[in-house]
Amino acid sequence: MTQDIYDPAFVADVFDRCSSNYRNWSGIASFGMVRRWRRQCVSALDLPRDSTASGVDLMAGTGEVWPHLLARFPQLSQITAIDISLGMHREAVTRLHSDRAERITHLCANMLETDLPDGSADFAVSTFGLKTFNATQHRVFANQLARILKPGAPFSLIEAADPKAWAWRPAYRLHLDHVLPLIERLFLRSAQDFAMIGAYTKNFGRGDSVTDALREAGLHVSATALIGGCAILYSGRKPEHLHA
Repeated sequence: MTQDIYDPAFVADVFDRCSSNYRNWSGIASFGMVRRWRRQCVSALDLPRDSTASGVDLMAGTGEVWPHLLARFPQLSQITAIDISLGMHREAVTRLHSDRAERITHLCANMLETDLPDGSADFAVSTFGLKTFNATQHRVFANQLARILKPGAPFSLIEAADPKAWAWRPAYRLHLDHVLPLIERLFLRSAQDFAMIGAYTKNFGRGDSVTDALREAGLHVSATALIGGCAILYSGRKPEHLHA
């Protein structure tokens, strides 16, 4: 039987297994670009620099975006980190963010089923979690995002994509589909968990299903391709008149 790579249990298992290596490996796999993309994601979040807002980090992983968030918006009151992987939450607390613990609330949950209150978030960010959803799940995600955000609240989401029209795409695909799995086999001796990046990005394509889903949910959104389409930045807000 073919494994459903979008099954929440499968996704949780993948990230539980790779959580201890995720922080360093994601940087290596992207030649350090993920750090720049996270900063760009935060820069696109339309909040005043002195905001005391309380918001959500969706598919938060090990919380790599939090230093960028708190550097740009140092007075944020609370970040609720939602991730389906308990291992990723543990790594976020023990390795990187223990000094920020008082402002980070951890919620180990499937974003597609979360019961966070309607209209409870002043903002939302997400960095590199959207590719683990298929097009049907993107619609569920978008409806959840629209439900959670307060009217007028901004969001900024970023995801690695497949730059189909980019001249350097063959080298990009070679790196994701062959070089990374080989390095993982040789040096990490894992179950080829990081090799899933190749499959997820190829299926994600140009990320049009996310743009469509966000608009169908009533959100205002613009999609910006970065580095020839290697990543897509989605930024926008929930209209003032849109209520959960």
